[in-house]
Amino acid sequence: MGYPDRPGWLRYIQRTSHSDGVLYGSPTAEHVGKATIIEITAYNRRTFETARHNLVINIMSTEEYPLPYQAEFFIKNMNVEEMLASEVLGDFLGAVKNVWQPERLNAINITSALDRGGRVPLPINNLKEGVYVMVGADVQFSSCLREVENPHNQLRCSQEMEPVISCDKKFRAQFDIDWCKINLVDITKVVMIHSNRPDPGTGVLPDIGEYNPPSESLKSRDFFADFLITLAVPSAVAMVLFTILGYSMCCRREGVDKRNMQTPDIQLVHHSSIQKSTKELRSMSKNREISWPLSTLPVFSQSGEVVPPIHPDNYETTSMPLMQTQTNLQNQIQIPQQQPSGDRDNYCMSTFRRLEVNGIPEERKVAEALNL
Repeated sequence: MGYPDRPGWLRYIQRTSHSDGVLYGSPTAEHVGKATIIEITAYNRRTFETARHNLVINIMSTEEYPLPYQAEFFIKNMNVEEMLASEVLGDFLGAVKNVWQPERLNAINITSALDRGGRVPLPINNLKEGVYVMVGADVQFSSCLREVENPHNQLRCSQEMEPVISCDKKFRAQFDIDWCKINLVDITKVVMIHSNRPDPGTGVLPDIGEYNPPSESLKSRDFFADFLITLAVPSAVAMVLFTILGYSMCCRREGVDKRNMQTPDIQLVHHSSIQKSTKELRSMSKNREISWPLSTLPVFSQSGEVVPPIHPDNYETTSMPLMQTQTNLQNQIQIPQQQPSGDRDNYCMSTFRRLEVNGIPEERKVAEALNL
């Protein structure tokens, strides 16, 4: 009451809208003597009828606390609201008392595993989130509880294996305890560290009056020196570097004449001839028209029969035919050719035809002379 939320030590849990809500927690010594009023408001979802109730919690000190020896158990098969039931908590304290054998034994704190950073379990196989239960006693820890501290069990815990505890069978019937997470604390050996904290204030800044701006009688500031440092100096350095670079690139060049004087004459002649031939080939390639590759030219036999080309001649590539027909040939030259018989004095005539390809004369030999 009078605050936006519950006290820090008090928790509330309600699984479903139809299940019981549970308030639980463990106050500390600083809350002793302070009455806590919890204002509970409820309404009926069907009729919207509202009810209000004040729950007063009086925190008192007791001589039994603090108990010097405290052990915290993690129970995997229980939820916090199940553990808070008086009969279940009584059964657990009875099992611990049977193992520990103390004169006084009380539950000090009960915390859900979700409040310790645990994950919400999957909704299968009736899995539980787990609950931490801390109990305190007035005698030393029993040998059964000390078994978890031996090196063999510590090694098994590091390998995520279940340690071997002799008294586990006394809990196994109802409580599944994770012995690797048990925590034994002897508060008589705990060194208390007191830190000097400053007294908290009211949270309100002190009233220092209205804002008083500076007067207009301030001296003007000269920014000329700042200008020189930020703009003039980098510009001057850039000009010096530009001058050095320009002198190196323009004034220190050897020139073409000096390079030619240091180059051997034969190398200049070779270079000139290559350059002249390149220019001539480029000029010839610009003047000629596009022609078909030699592999697609018509093939002529000795009988004069023309074999059609590979490609269809259905589009124009030049302004004049690729090859002149046989009737348009002007010159034919015949040379003798030896007969295949054994007589060396018998010769036959082989024909050379003068062809024109795109206006350029070219001689193609139809049959070569043998043994001339």
